[in-house]
Amino acid sequence: MTKLYTRTGDGGRTSLLGGDRVGKDDARVEAYGTVDETNVALGTALVEVKEGLEHGPDRDFLASILQSCQEAIMRLSSQLATPSGEADVGVDDHDVKYLERHIDEAQGRVEELRNFLLPGVSRAEAALHAARATCRRAERRSVALGRSSPVPEESLRFLNRLSDLLFALARVCLAAQGSQERTWRRS
Repeated sequence: MTKLYTRTGDGGRTSLLGGDRVGKDDARVEAYGTVDETNVALGTALVEVKEGLEHGPDRDFLASILQSCQEAIMRLSSQLATPSGEADVGVDDHDVKYLERHIDEAQGRVEELRNFLLPGVSRAEAALHAARATCRRAERRSVALGRSSPVPEESLRFLNRLSDLLFALARVCLAAQGSQERTWRRS
């Protein structure tokens, strides 16, 4: 059996795809590490959706999209872990359009938004918002990486749309649960 630990990272360095060694605090490692956090947050949201919604079309809609997004996030991680930004796999315009289609579909399932929202009505809705916030951080880290190294434009567009989609899915989740959104109003 192959050992999980290699000891090669004990000194604070890690290998990128292609073999280059960099510090674990390198901008590229920060970017793909935060994309990895986004994947974990998507998985958490998926579990909460599966456990928090009754079987039916809304649950299937949410779960299917979250699973597809996790697949794309893995491709994006590979793309960001490659110094040239040109991995064998990655996200592209097709992935961005996929997100846009589902944002539009999700918005069609809920009333028009008229107020700022406060997360925390249900576990599934809160998990979707947590994934959204983590995705926004991944986008910021990827933008920062792009200042010093190539980052495909599709990667940035994908992360931007993904966070929008997660916001829309949180709203669909509450509607499917029959719950009211928590709105924030200035005092």
